[in-house]
Amino acid sequence: MKFLTLKKEAFGLDISDLSLKFAKLNKKGKFFSLASWGELELEPGIVEDGEIKNEDALVEAIKKAVAEIKGEKLKTKNVIVSLPEKRAFLQVIQMPKMAEEELKTAVFFEAENYIPLPIERVYLDFQTVLPVQDGLDHLDILITAIPKDIVDSYFSCLKKTGLNPQALEIESQSIARALIKNGITYSPVFIIDFGKSSTNFIIFSGYSLRFTSSISISSQKLTQVISKFLKVDLIEAERLKLKYGLDKCSKQEGKKINKTITPILTNLAKEVAKHINYYHSHRVHEHLPPDGREIGKILLCGRGSNLKGFPDFLSSQLKIPVEIASPWLNILPEPLKEVPGLPFKESLSYTTVLGLALRGISQ
Repeated sequence: MKFLTLKKEAFGLDISDLSLKFAKLNKKGKFFSLASWGELELEPGIVEDGEIKNEDALVEAIKKAVAEIKGEKLKTKNVIVSLPEKRAFLQVIQMPKMAEEELKTAVFFEAENYIPLPIERVYLDFQTVLPVQDGLDHLDILITAIPKDIVDSYFSCLKKTGLNPQALEIESQSIARALIKNGITYSPVFIIDFGKSSTNFIIFSGYSLRFTSSISISSQKLTQVISKFLKVDLIEAERLKLKYGLDKCSKQEGKKINKTITPILTNLAKEVAKHINYYHSHRVHEHLPPDGREIGKILLCGRGSNLKGFPDFLSSQLKIPVEIASPWLNILPEPLKEVPGLPFKESLSYTTVLGLALRGISQ
């Protein structure tokens, strides 16, 4: 799905509230290799809740990050960019079968019934969703919408850097491209993108995204709570968080960390359960096998996924298998290997941008 598209090779750029991430892939036989990558932390206040607050500062940060990129020097200015999940709207709707040209007009009229903003204030895009099984007497359409002022500000900023934006897409689309093998599942998959500044919930089923949501619980929130509770600076709090996490240990320090972060992660698990229940009671148009109706597993990605004991904790709370996802699933041949220069644990925070890079090399 695209808001702006031309078929040219491009690299990925993930813009979040607190960082920039870059990734460029090269074709390598049937698979790909990581050619270029990099990350630059952003000062708080440049981007807030997905909205660009200081365009000049962001332009300079992007230029700096491009100049300092690791691996191969970027030889293209074409870029695929993420748009903030919390600013986007996504819905699968049902339409009568009709010709493609008729569908373009009809979708825009129908979308007004679902989008919580005036249609003239959003950029709207859509794609037809194929069924996993059974023929359909109708069309299932995934619509996505995002406010024009958000998209326009990103586009303007990118043009000022000298880059050529080839497509802008919401984060969940990029994440699903990276984590869902060949873009299809036979039962719904719940993805938790546990990031530095927020957490995204994504449900993918069949050939399509079905549901997305964002909450404010984040990896950084855990660090801040540890810092406050133990009266240490944020650097030390981050070190302690990574050292102990949710692991059961006899050390007093570890017990304090566990006690401090468990209530927050319990709340996160409750939010997951609430969203799963909502999804199960509202799902439509999935056309899955009879044994594939329930969410079969939860995938973890994002910076916070490296927290010790986190998958087991969530699985225990939710009674659903939880596993660390691999952002290399559709990039590297199996068995999946660690990429030189970008360790696997670090690559979990690159999931969105690797999905963008996949689109850039294969669009």
